[in-house]
Amino acid sequence: MSDTKTALIISAHSADFVWRCGGAIALHQKKGYEVTVVCLSYGERGESAKLWKQEGMTLDRVKVERRKEAEAAAQALDVHDIQFFDVGDYPLDLGRETQDRMVDVIRAVQPKWMMSHSKWDPYNTDHMYTTDFALTCRMIAQAWGHNPGQKVLGAPQLYLFEPHQTEQMEWKPNVFLDISEVWDKKRAAIECMQGQEHLWDFYTNVAENRGNHFRRNSGGMAGGRKATHAEGFQMIFPQTVDELA
Repeated sequence: MSDTKTALIISAHSADFVWRCGGAIALHQKKGYEVTVVCLSYGERGESAKLWKQEGMTLDRVKVERRKEAEAAAQALDVHDIQFFDVGDYPLDLGRETQDRMVDVIRAVQPKWMMSHSKWDPYNTDHMYTTDFALTCRMIAQAWGHNPGQKVLGAPQLYLFEPHQTEQMEWKPNVFLDISEVWDKKRAAIECMQGQEHLWDFYTNVAENRGNHFRRNSGGMAGGRKATHAEGFQMIFPQTVDELA
């Protein structure tokens, strides 16, 4: 049996994994993980305004450009595997066929942990539906009676990565991850997303602010660990521990 550790990111659109957990991806790849990213859609209708402003643009052309950007970003982050489900956006088609496909991926990857969006997002319901979808598929992947003979899933943590307007999304981080050593990779991936250049500096500022939160929560002025950039996450499930840290 392989000792390789794996992780799975379920991203509603093809840029979400970059802004929200690109540092976690690059850091864990560096630590020996194999991180798989599933993009449910390209965000071709709702998150590609810059492309649609070009004369003669078509849906297929937008998809092609968005895929190129996501693949370049994945390469910058050293992603092990990136998959595109292409189920449309605004809204996503998360019916039974997509559900079964996702469960197969979860069981094939057998992730040590998973990541997806906040549980609530009134500005972009694709995001919150993706998290509900991720939880449902995680549950199915644990069911012994679903496709008997496949290896069932254990109990991986589901981390909810940071949404765009945290106060509106009822998202409260309880984990801060220091991504200082891979920030250059995340910034390079961010700059691959040419269609959403207006977000580059916004998510740079988010990472710097979370770096401050990491320093404060790791000891602050009394010896906190220096962190220039960090990412915040909210855990869904309790941790199981032998000792409190």
